[in-house]
Amino acid sequence: MVQTMLKGIYTLQVTPFTKDFKLDEPGLRALIRYQIEGGVHGIAPLGVTGENPALTEDEVTRVAEITVKEADGKAKVAPDTCSNNLERTISRAQRYAKIGADYVVVFAPFLVLPTQAGLLDFYLRVADACPVPIIIHNAPARVVVNLEHNAYAKLMDHGNIAGTKDGKKELDHLAKLLHLARGKDFEVFTGKDTTAYPMMAFGGSGSFSVTANVLPKMMREIADHSLAGRHEEARALHYAYYDIFAALRLETNPMAAKAALSLLGLPGGPLRPPLSDLSDSNREYIKSLLKERGLL
Repeated sequence: MVQTMLKGIYTLQVTPFTKDFKLDEPGLRALIRYQIEGGVHGIAPLGVTGENPALTEDEVTRVAEITVKEADGKAKVAPDTCSNNLERTISRAQRYAKIGADYVVVFAPFLVLPTQAGLLDFYLRVADACPVPIIIHNAPARVVVNLEHNAYAKLMDHGNIAGTKDGKKELDHLAKLLHLARGKDFEVFTGKDTTAYPMMAFGGSGSFSVTANVLPKMMREIADHSLAGRHEEARALHYAYYDIFAALRLETNPMAAKAALSLLGLPGGPLRPPLSDLSDSNREYIKSLLKERGLL
């Protein structure tokens, strides 16, 4: 059986670029150190927030290598495969494991519109082939298809599937996942910060967090309070920062997160085409939210 996955906050790490769109390796090291200093439980690079589809295969490998080295055992590392190709998914998963990742996040295949049977087969094949535990990445808003509860129930019993990062916001969907996972070595995380506290309040394991790029310490505090049953403290933070949670998803992720990082003087840089910088009006809105909370 797989070792139980560490609960808490896993930062959906952005990938910083230079002005000429090159991978900013010093910037990435600085951002990961910022996460470690903030006390996050894990770092999850190379997902949608990390602009994985815009990276070359060499850059994907380099980001994983830098993340593992800088994390240095102080936080778990869980890179995303972010591919709809089975062979590439397995290849990346095995490469991440060899580099030293603790877990591998496996994005549900996009564009091809698989059936539930196809999704189930895809995840079982990857789990069988990966040397470290995998985490399901269910993101129906991105891939159109949703991993349904019946398929989830079958995957929960696989010894090398540690949990899920589920991007659906509906609490009834998340509650059903928690119900199915009772008594199993399977952790249920939300992929949306707006549902992080509510999810943990009724038994969830934590959040794969965009906001943690900007406010790692605060997200760690929400998780610590929630997982320890200190719900008044967790709820107060949830409402105090809810507007920021929502704002950091404006337009297209990670546009707002990179804007917030630049406002705080942290490396993020531009977004690679076809993504573009956040609009001026939304940038000003995020700036106002950061000022209201004494962050600027």
